[in-house]
Amino acid sequence: MDFITADEKAQIEAKLQLLREKRPLITQRIAEARALGDLKENAEYHASREDQGMNEANIRRYEERLANAKVVTEGDVPSDMVFVGATVKLRDEDGDEDLFRLVGEASDSDSGDVVEVTVTSPMGEALMKARVGEMIRVDAPRGTLRFEIVEIV
Repeated sequence: MDFITADEKAQIEAKLQLLREKRPLITQRIAEARALGDLKENAEYHASREDQGMNEANIRRYEERLANAKVVTEGDVPSDMVFVGATVKLRDEDGDEDLFRLVGEASDSDSGDVVEVTVTSPMGEALMKARVGEMIRVDAPRGTLRFEIVEIV
């Protein structure tokens, strides 16, 4: 089961809609390329077919993700527990504080103020269901990191 926020669900649905709208355009490009003749040496045809395959794979991936996802609302989780959609202030061993947002899937946006952490990452796994005041341990590629959960923003 994949936990997502309502915003993530809306983003996935929007991406899915764009991919579905792209289908007729790709089909038209394939038909135009096919009309050019010999399919063996027709680069436009092969590129269009590859584009179609990628588009369909992305559609299936998003449909599957939505089918297996549970939308988490604020009322589903205690206010002092980190869960999907929560923005958390963490303090590292040096005393530096940073904001992290626990998400189901990383978005392409770069806010700069908040670092997005996916649930399946080492940091996300350590944060999931932790509570304010706890120390978490993250087994990162560069070694073990420790953070204190200061607050849920």
